[in-house]
Amino acid sequence: MVTAPVLVLEESRQAWVRDQTRRELHECFDLWLDSMEEAVTEEPTSLDALAKAVFARRQELTAKVTEALVKQRHRPALHQKTAPCAQCGRLLPARALVPRTVETLVGEVCLPRPYFYCVECEGGFYPLDAVLELSNRRKQWDIQEAGARLAAEVPFETAQELFTQLTGLTLSAPTTHEVVGELGRELGVLEVSPTREEVAQRVAGVAEDKKQSPILVLAIDGAHVPTRPAGAKGPGNGKKRQRARRAKWQGEWKEAKGFRFYLVDKERIVQVLSWHQIQTDAQVGEALRRVKEAGLIPEERVRLCVIGDGAKWIWNQVKAIFPNAVQILDYYHLSERLHKVALAQFPDDPLQEREWVEATKARLFYGYVDWVLLDLEQMNPQEQESAAEVRKLLGYLRENQGRMKYRSLRRKGYPIGSGGIESANKFISHVRLKRSGAWWYVERANVMLALRCAKYNGTFQRVFARYKHRVIAGRDSSPS
Repeated sequence: MVTAPVLVLEESRQAWVRDQTRRELHECFDLWLDSMEEAVTEEPTSLDALAKAVFARRQELTAKVTEALVKQRHRPALHQKTAPCAQCGRLLPARALVPRTVETLVGEVCLPRPYFYCVECEGGFYPLDAVLELSNRRKQWDIQEAGARLAAEVPFETAQELFTQLTGLTLSAPTTHEVVGELGRELGVLEVSPTREEVAQRVAGVAEDKKQSPILVLAIDGAHVPTRPAGAKGPGNGKKRQRARRAKWQGEWKEAKGFRFYLVDKERIVQVLSWHQIQTDAQVGEALRRVKEAGLIPEERVRLCVIGDGAKWIWNQVKAIFPNAVQILDYYHLSERLHKVALAQFPDDPLQEREWVEATKARLFYGYVDWVLLDLEQMNPQEQESAAEVRKLLGYLRENQGRMKYRSLRRKGYPIGSGGIESANKFISHVRLKRSGAWWYVERANVMLALRCAKYNGTFQRVFARYKHRVIAGRDSSPS
């Protein structure tokens, strides 16, 4: 019988709080506008000057708006009088309000929060922090995500400069280092991959209005990246604020092996999934197996083909995981092999070298592999080097004889080159990791590679949200 009056009272209280918040916001805006009018004194003022003036002081207003909205939306938590201890369950009285200032993309936000302390458990907590999902850092999640996105594109120092120029805020390179390291921790192929539904949506987009199933390409390759040994860690010698002498360690180029799934749609390709890491052949195979077992690749709805450079480990993995896929030897990698043999066999006759290469490529393209094998067997190399190259090419062609039906493949719409994975090597690995003077610890290189894969897979935001929830859950489950 008393439900209706209670609801009316609650609605009235909410309306009063909303009206009060709006009055406060109007006052804030009036004060901010007064300060802007005082700041902009030039007559006449250009649009560029006005925009810069507003941009420079916008956070004074947006931060106040955010604070007012917190007061409106979280009034119960701000005025909370008692709270149970998470350890012993005792009901604790609120102590004095403790203000905390945090930094967001809209400016510095000041939050006065009630504090609760349990004498028995010797621990305190702020319920409002949990309600607002605050980061333990002063820089909040939106700043951390923006910094991580920039650091995944450019060096940390450049990311710091760009962040300040674009936002008017500061974010140190060490903080960005820490965030990127924590964000990339424990990232695997499934964590950076699109969902089964997202992959299906991309396939459906390419398949629309087509009679045949779309072609899905799996390309596998590697790219070398500069690494430094784990023993290079530790403080270097040198005076403060001066560059120390280079440590006595030797860098090493290691191969970041990976794969890329992409759809072929006429003259363009549609990204589906990439995964690159400094890893072994077996680890690449395991990542592929995880992708298959997760059901991310709709094999029944696509024509799956695999392009590789002829390395035996690639085809061994493919046979075990995708036995029904069409296997294609990279035509352009094969062409490089032909040029190598021709250069060794005809070192003093460029015309004959070119003619032999073009004739052999034509025969291979049209499927006359046996003719090419017979030609190589009948060659009479004059030098030991050329004889070795001929033997290598013979073995290479015999090993991959069933993967060179190029004319038939082209007619069916299949690609015969590995340009898709070569471009992935460039925009995932080379652009960020192969920079002048850059030498990476393997674990940090793998973190950066994982984040760049997440970006091009379209899952970066999801990866960051998972990181945020992991940090919050770990903090909430730990003792005070």
